[in-house]
Amino acid sequence: MRVLCAFPEAMPSSNSRPPACLAPGALYLALLLHLSLSSQAGDRRPLPVDRATGLKEKTLILLDVSTKNPVRTVNENFLSLQLDPSIIHDGWLDFLSSKRLVTLARGLSPAFLRFGGKRTDFLQFQNLRNPAKSRGGPGPDYYLKNYEDDIVRSDVALDKQKGCKIAQHPDVMLELQREKAAQMHLVLLKEQFSNTYSNLILTARSLDKLYNFADCSGLHLIFALNALRRNPNNSWNSSSALSLLKYSASKKYNISWELGNEPNNYRTMHGRAVNGSQLGKDYIQLKSLLQPIRIYSRASLYGPNIGRPRKNVIALLDGFMKVAGSTVDAVTWQHCYIDGRVVKVMDFLKTRLLDTLSDQIRKIQKVVNTYTPGKKIWLEGVVTTSAGGTNNLSDSYAAGFLWLNTLGMLANQGIDVVIRHSFFDHGYNHLVDQNFNPLPDYWLSLLYKRLIGPKVLAVHVAGLQRKPRPGRVIRDKLRIYAHCTNHHNHNYVRGSITLFIINLHRSRKKIKLAGTLRDKLVHQYLLQPYGQEGLKSKTQRCQYSGII
Repeated sequence: MRVLCAFPEAMPSSNSRPPACLAPGALYLALLLHLSLSSQAGDRRPLPVDRATGLKEKTLILLDVSTKNPVRTVNENFLSLQLDPSIIHDGWLDFLSSKRLVTLARGLSPAFLRFGGKRTDFLQFQNLRNPAKSRGGPGPDYYLKNYEDDIVRSDVALDKQKGCKIAQHPDVMLELQREKAAQMHLVLLKEQFSNTYSNLILTARSLDKLYNFADCSGLHLIFALNALRRNPNNSWNSSSALSLLKYSASKKYNISWELGNEPNNYRTMHGRAVNGSQLGKDYIQLKSLLQPIRIYSRASLYGPNIGRPRKNVIALLDGFMKVAGSTVDAVTWQHCYIDGRVVKVMDFLKTRLLDTLSDQIRKIQKVVNTYTPGKKIWLEGVVTTSAGGTNNLSDSYAAGFLWLNTLGMLANQGIDVVIRHSFFDHGYNHLVDQNFNPLPDYWLSLLYKRLIGPKVLAVHVAGLQRKPRPGRVIRDKLRIYAHCTNHHNHNYVRGSITLFIINLHRSRKKIKLAGTLRDKLVHQYLLQPYGQEGLKSKTQRCQYSGII
């Protein structure tokens, strides 16, 4: 169970609040207490919690939040999204105009949309409007690839608000696409495990569809250019990128840019390594390409999008920062929690796993602050499991524990933006499945976007009983995060606070609001797995209890 509570702007009440009871994390996740700092007292009801048999309530925890000054302020687009270029390969790019998909993406705006992934460095741009017709006639995939040419089949309409192309695709068309994507998925997996990737052709028409989706969804597109096109002297070959830049500029597309994806893996993927100094020179070259183009002369540039910061990766980042640290607007890296495709549902609740991210943050910050103190740092492409995730696990309710803790930890440690891989289609780490149905992490992200603001508050906890044992490391199994409530949420006045709490203990914990939070109004949002699958459920129900 996930409980999200909000505190509207708080005024004291004559009634004393009974402590809330948090059930064990293996069964429940307390997501977001919304404390309202409002003058209406409302009804006082104890926090409803299902009681598990044989579990005792113990350990009274006093919780307070410092509201005077935020400890951090993150980007308004803190929770952002990613699309993998594999959607060109499996055909889903042609369906980004789906009204349902655009609606779901709009729910998570404002946000960045990064178009990048493992196949970024095999992407080639060709300015062809209709490659099927240029070959002398429609090919076997004409019905899918060029559906916008037929208004009757695809029912493409203009969105009245922005002039966007929105489509209602026939069921038979979607079924054909799902069959095609399932076949292509096997090909993509084979490429990934063998590290032999085929080139992807991005046409002008495909870029139009991608930008239409981002713009209509209220997302700002970040396009990752191919960095593996190399000259004989190992410098970057920018010819394809320049063609793409010129076309985008002619369409007046508002895009930010990156170069490459996980350059630390280039030797494995391409047989040609690129060190940090050379990559820095490549970024300076890209900056010089952008400056003469009027619309992109001040466009944001992000990078170098390194992988897990091991010793060789840190060396690459160090070399890059020496040469091009001042060139990028934010330094980016990626994180994968679990290697391999075989995981257990309880892995998502292990404190040791949750804490791996904190160590990586410190390593990245150390290098960045050595060369450009105060430079923004982004976590791009965060995934729960590698190899595209694990079906029925990384796309289930259980994965929400890891995702919510990631959001809380990153904001608390000053990471400016986190980009979720992936919004749609790629593997099993996505937020929306191939039936255009939102998965549990989507609803978690939606509530986060609606309630959580960019200002991070300090949390003060008292009453946790810790008994050290010889040779055993005590890990924090009660995660508590606090933010000012999103000021765009008109249901709450400025000054409201949102808390989210994760209990990974095997026992219940009683939380009593103290100090600033004493006797404040609380709105609770309860997310629970739906159906018989429990933690493996791919659906969940949301219950709003109102004021408690």
